[in-house]
Amino acid sequence: MTIKPGAFRFNTDSMKLEIFRGSANYEGTASMAGIGTLAAGQWEEIQATSPDIQTGGARGLKIAGYTAPGSDVDIDYFNITTTGNATKWGDATGDAAQYAGFSCSDRTRGVFGGGNDTSAHSAEVKTNFVTIASEGEITNFGDLSAGVTGAAKGLNGNSTRGLITGGNGNAIEYITIQTTGNFNDFGDLAVSTNGTDNVAGFCNSVKSVQAGGTNASGASSGNTDAIGYVHTATLGNSAFFGDLSAARWHICGASNSVRGILWNGMNPSSGATGLNTIEYLELSSLGDAVDFGDTSHATRSRGAAASPTRSVAFGGADPTINTMDYVQIASKGDAIDFGDLTQITEAPMMASNGHGGL
Repeated sequence: MTIKPGAFRFNTDSMKLEIFRGSANYEGTASMAGIGTLAAGQWEEIQATSPDIQTGGARGLKIAGYTAPGSDVDIDYFNITTTGNATKWGDATGDAAQYAGFSCSDRTRGVFGGGNDTSAHSAEVKTNFVTIASEGEITNFGDLSAGVTGAAKGLNGNSTRGLITGGNGNAIEYITIQTTGNFNDFGDLAVSTNGTDNVAGFCNSVKSVQAGGTNASGASSGNTDAIGYVHTATLGNSAFFGDLSAARWHICGASNSVRGILWNGMNPSSGATGLNTIEYLELSSLGDAVDFGDTSHATRSRGAAASPTRSVAFGGADPTINTMDYVQIASKGDAIDFGDLTQITEAPMMASNGHGGL
């Protein structure tokens, strides 16, 4: 019997689903892009996992951030599919005690770094990673070529690659999340040179989106309402996606595979305080942000994490809070109380094993 590549079978010995891999010519071996060299006609087990298997549901992490002077800096975790107060994951000590840096994650690992040191308030080049399903251990990932401060608040990337957008001029860099040490040039934030710091970031498996931002120095100083995007698996400069309802920065973003949620932030009219605005984008198309609802607190510099159904935002500044609230991504409406972080936190980094890029 001739079996064509791509056929499935259920192996009654291993009790696993398998796929037939090989070329149309079943003699010899077949070298195929992305899978290397294998025996012709080889059955391979299909690997399947989910956040429910790993952590009992999609897990979100609040990573470090700026807290009260002299206090310890926590990493918290919470189950996005339920509600309740966050639980302390561990201490962010040494070069992991950072705020306003970048973060990205896949199903198992959260990578974070850059930002400001919480004691000296100086730009950091150190980066680290944690295993999302475990607790307590922080491992060095590598060093950035330059300090990144005010990078995207949110997660840009997919199941393989994480992006560092903003915080270092208009540079976009990328890493392979399951390796360590290498930061590579991706392209530039080219949609608006005013949007290089404190943008919102979110993604599906194809696109990584950057929204809003500010540039406080240089000839192009100012703020932006522009939204840009890149294709995560390629390299290149960002392209125009649409606009926010107004120029806004210190926003955070979180998404499932369909819709991105933009939380809070600030603009010139908000003065010294944040906003209670929530907007959203449909990721499959291009277009402007649309009103979603309001949060209970007008604040900025939050963190956010998402599951396939929910987006949760946490912390914030002006005023500083430990509040967590959430929305159901598929609907519209005001945010609902989720619980509290273990401490008041401003500009944290974040991770999720269930966001829209996975």
